[in-house]
Amino acid sequence: MNKRPFEIEECISKGPLSELERLYMGEYLRSRGYHWEDLHKLPAEEEKMLMTEACNYTSLKLAELDARAQFMQEIHTPF
Repeated sequence: MNKRPFEIEECISKGPLSELERLYMGEYLRSRGYHWEDLHKLPAEEEKMLMTEACNYTSLKLAELDARAQFMQEIHTPF
């Protein structure tokens, strides 16, 4: 069996945010008209490109979430 060029676990961590990462990746895939089940039907290069984009999207969304949480902590921390 040939290994696919992109493995989902390469992008998703094993930490407490892994489920959120999966949700963001699924959100990205749906925005492009795909579902997780469709990935294995794609040519390997297209799958890799799509999943790389999904990983980048996920990273940006998690960074945004972290920045918002830090901001909220700052505005609610007494002087």
